[in-house]
Amino acid sequence: MHTANTANPATTPTGDHLRAEVEKLAAEAFHQHLISGYGDGESPDEYQIVLQGKPRHYSLEYAHSLLANLIEHQISLVE
Repeated sequence: MHTANTANPATTPTGDHLRAEVEKLAAEAFHQHLISGYGDGESPDEYQIVLQGKPRHYSLEYAHSLLANLIEHQISLVE
């Protein structure tokens, strides 16, 4: 399981690697029934996550942190 280390931003993935990492975390969260859906956002630096039945667009950095925390703490935001 991958967890975000917010204390040291240098360990956070960047660019295309970040998008791939977010996709991986989103798939894991979806399969664990922690989120309702996921996909590319409206712009290249955003990612869409469906929480409590509502699609929301987040920066890649925020999406990475959010998904890592949901998985780490097994917090379900499925309606």
